Amino acid sequence: MLLAVGLLPTLHAADKQYEAGKLVSIEQKSRERVLYYLVNTPITQSDPYDEVSVRVKDEIYVGEYTPRHAADTLPEDWKPDAAVEARVEKHYMFLRLPDREEIKFVIVKRLAADANHPGPHANQ
Repeated sequence: MLLAVGLLPTLHAADKQYEAGKLVSIEQKSRERVLYYLVNTPITQSDPYDEVSVRVKDEIYVGEYTPRHAADTLPEDWKPDAAVEARVEKHYMFLRLPDREEIKFVIVKRLAADANHPGPHANQ
């Protein structure tokens, strides 16, 4: 009995299942970062990242992906309204690639998706 109770948390924490989702928007962005100051002048660097909005059931998750290398890009077939497989955890969203690998996104915003608010960039 104690063994079964002890294993319950590990069984519950087992891999969450992927759910069907739909891409709402994909944007390539960048943010400036100060590397150092040279005689009171900031020397900055532009760090690129991708912002992806995905609708899963009745929620829209907005996530950021920062590539490790400049050559790292998201799949070309990821366009708005494309179907994706998503796994959502507390602070992260994982989107599955066709080769069964996954990309990890940091969730920066959660929105309710309804008829009045279909997505964060619906009016653009």
